[in-house]
Amino acid sequence: MDFIDVKYINLIAVRLEKFKKVKHNLFNCRCPICGDSKKNKSKARGYFYQVKNNTNYKCHNCGINVSFSNFLRSFDRSLFDQYTMEKFKEGFTGKSSVRKDPEFKFEKPVFKKSVKVDLPKASSNPDAREYLESRKLNPDKFYYTDKFKTWVNSIKPTFDGFKYDEPRIIIPLVYKEKLIGIQGRSLDFSNPKSIKYITVMFDEEAPKIYGLDGIDKKLPVYVVEGPFDSTFINNSVALCGSDGDVCCLEGSSIVFVYDNEPRNREIVDRIGKCVDRGESVVIWPRGIDKKDINDMMLAGHDPMSVIKSNTYSGLQAKIKFNEWKRV
Repeated sequence: MDFIDVKYINLIAVRLEKFKKVKHNLFNCRCPICGDSKKNKSKARGYFYQVKNNTNYKCHNCGINVSFSNFLRSFDRSLFDQYTMEKFKEGFTGKSSVRKDPEFKFEKPVFKKSVKVDLPKASSNPDAREYLESRKLNPDKFYYTDKFKTWVNSIKPTFDGFKYDEPRIIIPLVYKEKLIGIQGRSLDFSNPKSIKYITVMFDEEAPKIYGLDGIDKKLPVYVVEGPFDSTFINNSVALCGSDGDVCCLEGSSIVFVYDNEPRNREIVDRIGKCVDRGESVVIWPRGIDKKDINDMMLAGHDPMSVIKSNTYSGLQAKIKFNEWKRV
């Protein structure tokens, strides 16, 4: 558990009921996701703890088990934006981050090449199909499960309990013909505490990226922010988390496509770093007011055409970037 994780746990501590430090790298509180025990207000079954070099959050009441990054994203988006920038500045994100080696060994899991998504297509479920089609997405490209935690645990033990086991659309992450992980999109739209996206990696060493097996590295590869957005862009992949690493695309001509949010400090900083490194990056024109590619499609725009005509690098990128940003 690095010092940044500890810092941000302490920052949200005053907003967590029954928060306390149990011991080094272990913190306890009442779960803000499920509300913890309704019968006993003194029970606190949520824990922040260390796993290898990472920090996780787990609740022994509802069974949720996610990275601290995903927890903070759901709990306080503004604070999450600050957190990811600090992690980036300190070198705690991506494969190139410098971390202290674990003091004990873990056996690398062995995955069968025949691992497949043993689930029905999202098109077979009315709710999943309706949501995807309303976003102009093809429901046959994704899958559906009515018990997300149960299904995930059948492949990799991840959740301790099955309370609040909700239906989700399953987005498969495939690399070298293997299922390396999944991202689950919640269909519980009425629950504000439901985490919208949960990413589970079955192979922790694999890149947390969607669409790797569907690209031609000899052509420009567009790196977007979400799997759904990538379905509208030719030869693209999507990062499935702030710790996504594009090292596996080395040798390709990469174009970074971030969301159109000129007032979002995190996104502005990311684009700024791309520009400073001389990377090719999309700077959205003033005439586009939608924040992401999916919304642009729904508004009648042609994102692929807009992207091709608004890709910049070098001095031109700096000029366009300074005109676009609002923070």
